[in-house]
Amino acid sequence: MFRSLKLKRPLQSFITNPQKPQLNLIRPFSSSATPPPPDPPLSATPSSELRKYLGYSALLLGCAAATYYSFPFPENAKHKKAQLFRYAPLPDDLHTVVNWSGTHEVQTRVFHQPESLTQLEEIVKDANEKKQKIRPVGSGLSPNGIGLARGGMVNLALMDKVLEVDKEKKTVRVQAGMRVQQVVDGIKEFGITLQNFASIREQQIGGIVQVGAHGTGAKLPPIDEQVISMKLVTPGKGTIEISKEKDPELFYLARCGLGAFGVVAEVTLQCVERQELVEHTYVSTLAEIKKKHKKLLSDNKHVKYLYIPYTDTVVVVTCNPVSKWWSSNKFKPKYTSDEALQPIRDLYKASKEKYRGQSVTTLSTSNEEPKISDLSFTELRDQLLALDPLNKDHVKKINEAEAEFWTRSEGYRVGWSDEILGFDCGGQQWVSETCFPAGTLSKPNMKDLQYIEDVMALIEKEEIPAPAPIEQRWTACSKSLMSPASSSSNDDIFSWVGIIMYLPTTDARQRKRITEEFFHYRHLTQARFWDQYSAYEHWAKIEVPKDKDELAALQARLRKRFPVEAFNKARAELDPNQILSNAMLEKMFPLDDNVST
Repeated sequence: MFRSLKLKRPLQSFITNPQKPQLNLIRPFSSSATPPPPDPPLSATPSSELRKYLGYSALLLGCAAATYYSFPFPENAKHKKAQLFRYAPLPDDLHTVVNWSGTHEVQTRVFHQPESLTQLEEIVKDANEKKQKIRPVGSGLSPNGIGLARGGMVNLALMDKVLEVDKEKKTVRVQAGMRVQQVVDGIKEFGITLQNFASIREQQIGGIVQVGAHGTGAKLPPIDEQVISMKLVTPGKGTIEISKEKDPELFYLARCGLGAFGVVAEVTLQCVERQELVEHTYVSTLAEIKKKHKKLLSDNKHVKYLYIPYTDTVVVVTCNPVSKWWSSNKFKPKYTSDEALQPIRDLYKASKEKYRGQSVTTLSTSNEEPKISDLSFTELRDQLLALDPLNKDHVKKINEAEAEFWTRSEGYRVGWSDEILGFDCGGQQWVSETCFPAGTLSKPNMKDLQYIEDVMALIEKEEIPAPAPIEQRWTACSKSLMSPASSSSNDDIFSWVGIIMYLPTTDARQRKRITEEFFHYRHLTQARFWDQYSAYEHWAKIEVPKDKDELAALQARLRKRFPVEAFNKARAELDPNQILSNAMLEKMFPLDDNVST
């Protein structure tokens, strides 16, 4: 929990190393090298000494008084009760909810987990009558904590059933609290699966749809396009069902609705036939990618590029259905897993020696030093970054070792789509992902690659300690009006680019410095590229600014891209008391003309 981390200081920082001189933390005001004269003897300054000890006595009495009035006493105590400060232990009914990256946290007394549609309807009705906040929150995976609200939350983790499967139509109706992996496991016996996947499988279906999440593949739309009907429990109109046939205007608005219109209770998804994919991973360069970019987008069902800052390396990952000619025996990897990991293991050993004696507080739950042979690639990267996360030269060495790791990891693997399309994103992190138009599938405008060139040049010019990877993916358009990939033209494709900084340590001061550096990095890309490329952030990764002028600029950008007026009109009708809202939504989409602060 990030708040807890902020209160912690590494114990090692308080331990004095007897072999090293202690730092003098108190500097004299004078810069002269001449030492100050010795104190005069006691007999020479009797009045000054008397004043000094009187001052000490006054200070002691003041501290005692402050202590007396700062702490409460038992009810039967004869002393005067404290009035200046009141000690308030955390009540038992206070829930602390933290997102996965530990970057956002709220405490609330209201956290509902209904087990049925009836219970959910009662909760929403009661909250609306009391005007009590119950913001829908899923698995808490969104980097920006879009589902968090201090006023109260409702979570559907206990509503996780498959309700109906139509094998012929390849559709499935599920409760919205089901996690993606649960859905996949629940329908595989029918020979069907989801059309596409994001990097991980732990999102609840309601959440992954509402924020407009996506996988990769220029012919495949974001995940909200898989939704063919929804059941919403709304404060204003009760439980409603919407689809392309039933209230299509609201359906296309609410399908990627940010949880603002109602609690998504049930979702019907269009599935596809379950199939195995062959994944091909290889290393290239941006210059080479440019020559065959159009072909890579059109010929592969799934494709993504992973760029490694301060190197020329681009990792290309393609996934396609297994064909009859496929045989794993034809494609033996050149290196074993241990050989692929050796460069980053060597760097880890050398860096541990270099930073010996330095206090490093990693996110490991064990107090023991981990065995290097037990660490995966992403765990090794986290361990390395924790040593000196904002040292550009150190990060550059880690990136170079990562490039070599991917070079040695070239090859193929085969598996079911839900196994192959996943990606180990690493540990806790800050991430900003933007979506922007990239032409059409038949005529890519190449601005997606130009965007990357601009970002990579910015990193080197500003000497940003940017770790890898910068991930680039593509999707077809979405008909959902609030999707960042929304378009009325079926041929349009969109590129999604994510920049990242990891939070590999529990040290609060170091996490704060990483956070500040990340937001500087993000601000530079925003100021220089977003308007130029018509780029908009992923709803689960957008961070609302605190500055009033910056907030006004964000609101103006959102109004330019999305139907904010229609969005707010529907909010007012379906959630008149704004019980499903939170500070983030209220700031991005204020319901009146005044900027919410």
